[in-house]
Amino acid sequence: MSGAGTADPALDPDFPLQVLRDLGTGVFTLDTAGRITYVNPWAQRLLRRELDDMLGEDAHDLLHRRPDGSPVPREQCAMQTPMRGSRTAEEGSEEYFLRSDGTTVPIIWSTTPLRVAGRVAGLVVVFSDFSLHRAAEERMAAHTAALEALTARLNLLADVSAVLMTALDSHHRMRRLLRVLVPELGDWASVSLYSERTGALERVAVRCPAHQRRAKRLQGPLPPLPAGVRAAVARILSADEPVPLTAEEMRDPDAPLATTHGKLFERLGGHSAVVVPLTARRNHYGMLTLGRTGDSPAPTGAEIRLLADIGRRLALVLDNARLYQEQRNVSETMQRQLLAPLPQVDHLRMAARYLPAQSAMEVGGDWYDAFLLADGVMALVIGDVVGHDLKAAAHMAEVRNMLRALAWDQQHPPSLIVCRLDEAVTNTSDAPMATLVFARIEGPEGGPWRMNWVNAGHPPPLLVTRDGDARYLTGGHGPLIGMSATLHLGLSWPDAYEELPPGSTLLLYTDGLVESRGRPIDLGLAKLRHHASVLVRRPTGGTVDEFCDELLRRIAPSGDDVALLALRLPPSGAGAPGDRSAPPPPQSPYSPAAPDRSAPGSLQEDAPVKDPTRGLRGQFPGDGPAGEFADGSAEEVPGDPAEEG
Repeated sequence: MSGAGTADPALDPDFPLQVLRDLGTGVFTLDTAGRITYVNPWAQRLLRRELDDMLGEDAHDLLHRRPDGSPVPREQCAMQTPMRGSRTAEEGSEEYFLRSDGTTVPIIWSTTPLRVAGRVAGLVVVFSDFSLHRAAEERMAAHTAALEALTARLNLLADVSAVLMTALDSHHRMRRLLRVLVPELGDWASVSLYSERTGALERVAVRCPAHQRRAKRLQGPLPPLPAGVRAAVARILSADEPVPLTAEEMRDPDAPLATTHGKLFERLGGHSAVVVPLTARRNHYGMLTLGRTGDSPAPTGAEIRLLADIGRRLALVLDNARLYQEQRNVSETMQRQLLAPLPQVDHLRMAARYLPAQSAMEVGGDWYDAFLLADGVMALVIGDVVGHDLKAAAHMAEVRNMLRALAWDQQHPPSLIVCRLDEAVTNTSDAPMATLVFARIEGPEGGPWRMNWVNAGHPPPLLVTRDGDARYLTGGHGPLIGMSATLHLGLSWPDAYEELPPGSTLLLYTDGLVESRGRPIDLGLAKLRHHASVLVRRPTGGTVDEFCDELLRRIAPSGDDVALLALRLPPSGAGAPGDRSAPPPPQSPYSPAAPDRSAPGSLQEDAPVKDPTRGLRGQFPGDGPAGEFADGSAEEVPGDPAEEG
């Protein structure tokens, strides 16, 4: 029970007005004509108006405005809906009230009919400043938009990376890259690279969906740049920063990039572009250009930074491809120079082929050899040192040279030579195990010919008669080189002998020809025998070089490196004293395994050895005249296809 003399505040007739005065939100009331009859202090503060300036005024005319301050038609006023007979409260957040200083304030509001004795006597309007809530919404929307833009950028970079990691050649890779960038970042794009052969700029890819034929005609070598322009382009590319361009600048013939980019704007249109230098590890590879046309805005700073990132990724891919190719060239050159050119011996005809492995680091231990011994007998060797790297190539050279020296110095059967080789490799070298076939081809000029050989764990030689009868010579098998002496097994290699029919073909090869990850060696051997038999029966015959080329084309080995040595025997009596028959086709004057090299007794001697790793790689644009080789010799540079027609 309440004590005497106390009163309930809720019974005070001024209590409702006191609550409205102290309420932390704006409140005003309207009569049925829409005139303001009451305003609480919080509403006065939000609207920055005095009470006398508001009482009796039409609330809609005085306060309701659009965001720009213009009046809102009365029939569109949602706050006065209850005045038009609605019995429910209304609310909203897309309205603005006019302050006394002429500014507008966004509000969140609700209205409730004011009833007296059961009839509508007016309206209560409750409102708050919505600017803080709206700012929070705008910040959230901005953050969401930024996250969406970042996600789109990351997705684009992921697509770019996926394209750059493909195993396609550089031209195909560039065309796929431009399909990712256009129209995502531009309306047209081009990639110009420095040619490894001439050092001149070449547009390797141009994309413009709106003008596909024009874009295709713009591809090709650019015309030679004058010395001053070439130097200016070199300075721009060396800055390693994207360069914004405008169509207006390209109309000036003295602009540094007008020569390289003027035709792009002329043929494809546009108002602006960004040129991204492709530079990695101080090597300059060319430039990536993206253009904008029509209503597309010029690239923003964020887009330019994104293009710079894409350019760096592309340049690294080009630089890694260069390093890979250089490494492959070094490995392959070393391997080829370790292989022997073929000698010219009487009417015998030989051909050799060497195919490097698909991976640069898998150039290694396969080799062939053919040389004349001191007693006039020709020796043939095919071998494979364990391993697939440069170390294997070096070990291969050790084993090959040991075998050559032993075979030349000691006139013994192959079994004894290979036994001495096994001991020498074990005790004087760190070379691992090796497989090989060592054969002596014996016989007088005109035949008959006989082969005496041993096989140290190697695939068997294949003998194909001129009638197409093909069979493997499975005799002479013994352990791998480096096994018997190392393990003190006391093993030996039996000598095997085979008469070689006139006109037959003897084929020595390494396992890369008949074995791969997708094909067991038994199937590979059957395939080799079949194709070799078919080829020798061809009506047109063909040289032993043609035989090797066609055999490799049909078998198409992949994965491991392949060495192949073929010997073609002459017809019976060919080359004997008094023989008047036409000699067989001349032997190729050089060994395809080592271009421009030759062996003693061959048709070409003292030929220079070329290093395929030397060239224009890494040449700084502007270091030498376009169209000039690294050695100073000049080559004619074709014109720009875009100039034609």
